Amino acid sequence: MRFIPFIILCLLSRLQAQPPAQVELRPTRFSHSFTKNLEPVLHIRPGDTVHTETIDAMGNDQKGVHRTRGGNPLTGPFFVEGAEPGDILVIRLQKVELNRDYAYTSESFVSRSMPPGIMHILKKHPPLVKWKLQRETGLASIDSSVTQYPHLKNFKVRINPFLGCIGVAPDNRKGEILSFFQGPFGGNLDYNRTRSGSTLYLPVFHEGAYLYLGDGHALQGDGEIAGNALETSMDVTFSVKLIKKDSTPTLQYPRVEDNDYLMALASAKETPAALKYASKNLLDWLQKDYHLTLEEATQVMSTAIEYSIGEIADPEVIVVAKISKNTLGQILHFR
Repeated sequence: MRFIPFIILCLLSRLQAQPPAQVELRPTRFSHSFTKNLEPVLHIRPGDTVHTETIDAMGNDQKGVHRTRGGNPLTGPFFVEGAEPGDILVIRLQKVELNRDYAYTSESFVSRSMPPGIMHILKKHPPLVKWKLQRETGLASIDSSVTQYPHLKNFKVRINPFLGCIGVAPDNRKGEILSFFQGPFGGNLDYNRTRSGSTLYLPVFHEGAYLYLGDGHALQGDGEIAGNALETSMDVTFSVKLIKKDSTPTLQYPRVEDNDYLMALASAKETPAALKYASKNLLDWLQKDYHLTLEEATQVMSTAIEYSIGEIADPEVIVVAKISKNTLGQILHFR
């Protein structure tokens, strides 16, 4: 047995016993890729809580200062100590909050959302439309400076702040992919329930995971059919923990959980394939956590499953298969 000096043992014991930290990060640089090839902006440990900020998809911060080029700039990477390939990274979004009073979207539809005839009518390079965000009332409305929509002067919608991008470095040859993309690593999910109080589960592909977040949205309908949401900057508070690979099967696709639903995500080039992978993701979750047989799962899912189209604007479609926790509360827990 190798001799380990007593002082080293004491130091190791002290490190392991460190209480969770509360960390503040004001980012000074941003990434346009989910990548393992950047120096981390911060090393964090499971249990730590981080308060940070994101800039909008055009590269502007909460004061309107242009910080970097557009294209979903990301805050990160956060290197998670102890994260290893095969682990599951658990990200608890404690707060996802607006930090300014305006947002932008575009006067457009994406090609997957409408017949070709409609697409030909709209401008090839659509203008941006400014919206006012009323944080005190929780409502958004088209800014008074916008005059081309006379029928929408009284139109207001309820704000739902969430992160469009949250992901880790992907499992490909370079360990890198542009921030427009999505997949098993998470990425540009644009799912409108990745918000305050939600927990995300992502597979880890590289030591340290290399966690990124960004692309704040004040509001978005299902699918992001304009090609963007109400794009804005955000204040974000999150914490992380790890589920080690020896205690659970490898996660194939991202998952989201909140007080109301289990939500299993999947992406593919076409909607039918994404739907199948999302359904399988939910099936695996129910069998693991609720110990359902395959036959039992047919009965639960066929009567209670709900589907959402999370995203159709990006390279891949995202489908969400979800089920209510009220429904699942009726399942008996025994093997």
